[in-house]
Formats: sequence, structure tokens, C-alpha cells
Amino acid sequence: MTELLCQTDSYLQEFDAVITGVDAESRAVVLDRTAFYPGGGGQPCDVGLLTVNGVDYPVVKAKKRGADALHFLGGESALPAVGAAVRGRIDWERRYQLMRTHTAMHVLCGVVFRDYGALVTGGNMEPLKGRMDFEFETLRGELVADIEAAINREVQDGHDVVVKILPREEAFRIPDLIRTKINLLPEGITEVRTIEIVGLDLQADGGTHVRNTSEVGKLRVADYKSKGKINKRIYIEVM
Repeated sequence: MTELLCQTDSYLQEFDAVITGVDAESRAVVLDRTAFYPGGGGQPCDVGLLTVNGVDYPVVKAKKRGADALHFLGGESALPAVGAAVRGRIDWERRYQLMRTHTAMHVLCGVVFRDYGALVTGGNMEPLKGRMDFEFETLRGELVADIEAAINREVQDGHDVVVKILPREEAFRIPDLIRTKINLLPEGITEVRTIEIVGLDLQADGGTHVRNTSEVGKLRVADYKSKGKINKRIYIEVM
């Protein structure tokens, strides 16, 4: 089982760990603990570097497999062995861009839910840009301009972003915890990680975020499209 350090500290850039498994066919290793985000919830995985016995291995992908986090290694150096000590470093510039972007997506979700009652039907992101789909029957240019102004006000207001890990029963007593049209939390999960943008948004989420919305930067609605009768897509860019 890999301890996901990023679940409690999104700002951790380097860490020490031990290799607990090697998948030679996939050229991947499992660590006992990691700061690499393994992807999920629309947020891409981290990339970076593992150093083992003086050898640097590029981490080109990270992915969950059951309770483990696989780290896929680039290069041609022989794979390290189980039990080897590792120093890990994530690509911090990319990660921080994703943290700002993910928090921006939650600001967008919070504003649209608060002002229009629309649920999320899908979403995805890259560093500094993303898109979110809403159950939104009517979306016009004037309304999009209002949404852009509102999300920028919320970012500039400097809301704290608070992470908690709660027992499932306690988490599901929170009204509107699930903002997606479909509940994506498996029944077997006993703990739920929540992200609260204080005063704006509170929902279940596993990704990485900034500590305060003031870190996000200016937001721009780059485009919007109809993806069906009641499904509308909004594209945002983080400046």
C-alpha cells in the first residue's frame, strides 16, 4: 500500500521512500510512500524524478493500481531492486500549475452551483486550462460574461482552501457534498477527502490544490459550447 503524501500536503516537492515492488514488464516501481499524484478526478498525474543509488530515473507517469501507486520510469538504466532507498522529486512547476488550475475548476463549480444550481456532468484539465460540463439548459454569451466576472471576484477575495479526511458517514452528512451528476465514490471507501473553498464550495475531491484562491491568478472563460440539450461545456484558462 502506497501512502499518498500529496493527500495531506500538496506543497511537498521532495520525499524519501523505499521501493516495495517492481513491475519489470511495465518498467514501473511501487513505493511505500510518494508525493507524486497518480491522476484522477480529471487531474493528470505528476511527472518528475526518482534517484536511487546515484542513478536518476525520469518518472514519466504515475498511476494507482489498487492500493499501490505505480511510478513508470523512463531512460534505459537497469531497474532498481525492491528494498532500495529512493529520493523523489516532482516537477514542481507543472504541479503548481495544476494546483492552481484544479482550484480554479472548483471556484467555477462553486459559482455555477451557487448561482444557477447546475450539477457537474464531466470535466478535465491540463496545466493552466480546463473544461467543465454542467447540467445547464440555457447558456448565452451574457451569462458566460457574468460567470467569468463572478469567478474572478471569488479568486480575488482570497478564500482559504481547507483539506480534510473524514469518516464516510460524517462526510455524507454534508449537504451537496457530491457536485457531480453521478456519485463517483465507490461504496467500499471508508474515508472521504474533502476540499473546502471557505465560504464558496465544499465537495469530495482527491486532487491537489493551492492554500488560498489568491494563488490561482486571473481566470478567463476561453470558450463555451453546447454538448446536448441540457449539457453545456465551459472552457477556462488560468492567466
